[in-house]
Amino acid sequence: MTELLTAEEYAAVAIDLSLPTAAFIDGGFRPALSGRTFVTVNPATGAPLCEIAACGAEDVDLAVAKAREAFEDGRWAKRPPGERKDALIRLAKLLKRSTRELAVMESLDSGKAIFDCETVDLPETINCLKWHAETVDKLYDQVAPASDEHMAMVVREPVGVVGLVLPWNFPLLMLAWKIGPALAAGCSVVVKPAEETSLTALRVAELARQAGLPRGVFNVVTGTGPDVGEPLGRHMDVDMVSFTGSTETGRRFLRYAADSNLKNVVLEMGGKNPCVVMDDAENLDRVAAHVVNGAFWNMGENCSATSRLIVHRDIKDRLLDAIMAHAREWRMGDPLDPRNRVGALISKGHFEKVCSYLAKAEKNAVLMGGATANGTHVEPTMVDLASNDNALAREEIFGPVLSILTVGSFEEAIAVANDTAYGLTAALFTANAKRALRGARALRAGTVTVNCFGEGDITTPFGGYKQSGFGGRDNGVQAHDQYTQLKTIWMDLADDADEAVV
Repeated sequence: MTELLTAEEYAAVAIDLSLPTAAFIDGGFRPALSGRTFVTVNPATGAPLCEIAACGAEDVDLAVAKAREAFEDGRWAKRPPGERKDALIRLAKLLKRSTRELAVMESLDSGKAIFDCETVDLPETINCLKWHAETVDKLYDQVAPASDEHMAMVVREPVGVVGLVLPWNFPLLMLAWKIGPALAAGCSVVVKPAEETSLTALRVAELARQAGLPRGVFNVVTGTGPDVGEPLGRHMDVDMVSFTGSTETGRRFLRYAADSNLKNVVLEMGGKNPCVVMDDAENLDRVAAHVVNGAFWNMGENCSATSRLIVHRDIKDRLLDAIMAHAREWRMGDPLDPRNRVGALISKGHFEKVCSYLAKAEKNAVLMGGATANGTHVEPTMVDLASNDNALAREEIFGPVLSILTVGSFEEAIAVANDTAYGLTAALFTANAKRALRGARALRAGTVTVNCFGEGDITTPFGGYKQSGFGGRDNGVQAHDQYTQLKTIWMDLADDADEAVV
């Protein structure tokens, strides 16, 4: 377990941080070619942190050109797998040595609770890189069953230059989810961090250079979606884009690919994830703890958040009492205070969006929470809804708001759970093993947890159905598929005499 500091000690670490401000291209920091910058702020206070390079299409062109040069000359792609593994393990070790610095940087930049940064985000980021590094020299190619006169080999090759477009809710962890398998495969990457949360990606790029990754293999281009994301998505020399973010923006990347070189696109997008609790669920106090964690972790700014509680009417009151008891333990306040579990929302605009949903809720339907503070924080909130047609049940709020829907049967619960445009995750609580398996099969989601909240782990693929995902999966060995091309090599083994026979 990570040993946490006090709020005062974290504040002292924050004061001493050296924040990266320039784009990272071809192995070094450089300003935007235009000279422009933008201000990144601490969401919890609104105070400026630093000015970061506001890159544009010309910077994207430069980064892609350097990534292409690195890929084509094989300085990384043609290294023996064991050497790529060693470099990625060195990077993981450097991240571990820099854990506290990165955790505080992440909290300042995103408003995330330092408790989560220290105990979840950084450990999982490091584990992700180590896991993919260890996978590099353990993925075997295949020999197909051809005839005696032929040899058929099916081999994987790195896809080439990859654009990695990150969200602002888990900047470090989503970076690791993408660079882990991409770099393991031998690709060169151009990372576009979210404009709101660029700092840790830049610092990781610097550490990657120290770990021995060659110039041009790991580039970070900072800036807005229109100025950097769109040029990257439309670039004719980018072979593949992996995007995590909103469904609306994901659609754009499909259009960019269609309008350019038909590059591969992998999308991990939104969710309105159900948590189904049946009348035979055991230990409602434990169930409540999972529901609270699923709904309010990271302020609900989580695509896999269990934002819809679908509960059987016979146990509803008892479960809600337990949920409220657990939710009261989630303190709201300064993200750098490790006693707080609910930090600041990412921006004033997002705060206003979440508040607009709270304004739609009928006052007598708000069972808990609903209060805001400082124009940055929203309390963990529970809203009891009459039907699944309510906007609070259908739209992704991306805040600490749990919508509650009441059902009277297992069949009704599954129908309500599946009545959504999304299909990222789902949770089911029941003591009946047959019902658990039937429900897990019937729920239309990429990950279904039974009697717990979670996303699996690094060994299990993560992605969604319907409007939650497209084109591939993060995590697991399956994540390597999206960063590779399959090639068939067919060899004729017949000798000349055999060929002469008719």
